Amino acid sequence: MAVDAASSFSFCRPAVEYRALPEDFKHQLSRRTGGNLTWHDGRGQKTAGGRTVKLLQQPGTEALQAFLHSPSGSGEDSLDRLLPPAVAPRRKSATSLSKSEPPLLRTGTRTIYTAGRPPWYDEHGAQSKEAFVIGLCGGSASGKTTVANKIIEALDVPWVVLLSMDSFYKVLSPDEQALAASNDYNFDHPGAFDFELLVATLRKLKQGKSVKIPVYDFTTHGRQKDWKNVYGASVIIFEGIMSFADKELLQLLDMKIFVDTDSDIRLVRRLRRDITERGRDIEGVIKQYNKFVKPAFEQYIEPTMRLADIVVPRGGGNMVAIDLIVQHVHSQLEERELSVRALLASAQQTQPLPQTLSVLESTPQVKGLHTIIRNKETSRDEFIFYSKRLMRLLIEHALTFLPSQTCVVQTPQGHEYEGRSYNGKGITGVSVLRAGETMEPALRAVCKDVRIGKILIQTNMDSGEPELHYLRLPKDISEDHVILMDSTVSTGAAAMMAVRVLLDHEVQEDKIVLVSLLMAELGVHSVAYAFPEVKIITTAVDKSLDDLLHVIPGIGDFGDRYFGTDGWSDEDQEQPSH
Repeated sequence: MAVDAASSFSFCRPAVEYRALPEDFKHQLSRRTGGNLTWHDGRGQKTAGGRTVKLLQQPGTEALQAFLHSPSGSGEDSLDRLLPPAVAPRRKSATSLSKSEPPLLRTGTRTIYTAGRPPWYDEHGAQSKEAFVIGLCGGSASGKTTVANKIIEALDVPWVVLLSMDSFYKVLSPDEQALAASNDYNFDHPGAFDFELLVATLRKLKQGKSVKIPVYDFTTHGRQKDWKNVYGASVIIFEGIMSFADKELLQLLDMKIFVDTDSDIRLVRRLRRDITERGRDIEGVIKQYNKFVKPAFEQYIEPTMRLADIVVPRGGGNMVAIDLIVQHVHSQLEERELSVRALLASAQQTQPLPQTLSVLESTPQVKGLHTIIRNKETSRDEFIFYSKRLMRLLIEHALTFLPSQTCVVQTPQGHEYEGRSYNGKGITGVSVLRAGETMEPALRAVCKDVRIGKILIQTNMDSGEPELHYLRLPKDISEDHVILMDSTVSTGAAAMMAVRVLLDHEVQEDKIVLVSLLMAELGVHSVAYAFPEVKIITTAVDKSLDDLLHVIPGIGDFGDRYFGTDGWSDEDQEQPSH
């Protein structure tokens, strides 16, 4: 099933993130010839943080010396002779973050869609595991981003976020702007970064919350107006020259890596980057390097190497180091695996149905509609028609649970009428794809100008767990009442994930209304137990589930019956969520 790329929200790229499906990485990592793996006490000395793994693969730098001392060593041509030629060179965006893109990983000639995000909460709906945070430190142009991308490719796990420290440069005053324009402002000093915003953002992201990341423009030396939304990290790779310079920041890092690259190589890389990507001239780059970059590295950055768990020379080409890092991260992620659906399915729900549940009155009309849509002999055309009628009744019933206030109006006859009006800022509908999307027309029919968001949750057929694959939510959804729509709820695992996503985007729990045509008692109890303030609205509650976790007596696969896909092959069918 195809879904539109997020227009106001991009879950897997903004700062910048990538992920790929497991089957798309079949290659085996190998150690390069001559690669040495030795234990080393951090530049020959004991380190406060324990032993440091140093992977020794340092190339020679003779060619760079000729460039640095040559009077003719200027211009892009000189740089190209020293570094491997770039394939199809082009001017890059001179910002800390790129434009929003669909959740894709582009590697060479292929485009790979993301894998799903498994549950990050327990059966109580509470956050039970934090994202694993890898901190990458090193001098300017040492290859930190390249190392990060190599780790992402080799990790082969869903939902990895790459967060750049460059996004958190402070907003410059007019006087500082003038200094920056003349290459006289020190961007390589700890004072140049907004550590308060950085720590708060990384902490929220590690806790699984949605965050907004500033976009820094290196040509204007200021932040752009629109910030980028980032959400859904299983692993966070945070890279920057001052990644180890703040105590609070260090406490958030689960693994610390220092990329140790020869200063000559770093200078040439910086020259190429600043000239070709940021529009600087070679004299200005060298002036800034000698005045600020080199002294800052020696004073602030190089001493933090002793804090690293792993020191990686030669950057992204050091596959021995990357292999070691990936193995450790995998072992940490395995310890954090959860099994939410199994816990829900095995739970014995003996309590009465919760007070937050409201079932549409079973009038003869409602009973008749259920009779038609539950009948396996009902044609698809009639199934759609009568399902829409039932959806309209359900949505109308759900709206009665939104807050209202007394409102007095003047009638055309000049008399006052005391009525009611909605008491809230806005209403947003969020459908759980794909079956929940069928309820959107009913909501639009009764709520003028309602905003719509979408969440795609599917069952992983290997683990049996729900996985988050995609979401697009309107801006400022935290201020609205949210109608969360799903056609059927069995165990409640998918509904809980959808509610958890909304809570992570700071929607208040008591402002969420879960609307479903049919629910199993287990699903009702699961959602109500985890989120006691969420209102649950349905047209019927069935007693039990079968061994495949289908609602009994049930309605069948609502999405297949509605969209006419029940005749598809197993390879083409969308796996239902429960």
